[in-house]
Amino acid sequence: MKKSIITLAVSAFLLSACVISVQDDYDDQRLSQHGSWSELEQSNRELIGQLDMDASIQSVRSKLGVPDFDELLKQEGSQYRILFYRTQRKSGDGATTKDECTPIVFENGQLIGFGESALDIIKV
Repeated sequence: MKKSIITLAVSAFLLSACVISVQDDYDDQRLSQHGSWSELEQSNRELIGQLDMDASIQSVRSKLGVPDFDELLKQEGSQYRILFYRTQRKSGDGATTKDECTPIVFENGQLIGFGESALDIIKV
């Protein structure tokens, strides 16, 4: 009986060392591709600067990956999708916020602009 309790305790200890965190798996994957947040932000700025007007949502996602934020709205007969990609650091709290991102604005599936001025066009 004593031997099985010791075996169980040792097994529990060894298994606890095998816990894998998947909570930040997506951020870890993005960082592993770029090395640091500043490199990711620089890469996003460069890729956003190379976007062509009227590009599709799919082509932008294929270049930049999954956005940090994604919004969809309908206004005055048009459908707008706004993708936000991290391009700058405001605070070192470890969380990405919209004010650290550049918005990329699509109207009816086609790129109409990026940055704060593009948001002003649709009066969000």
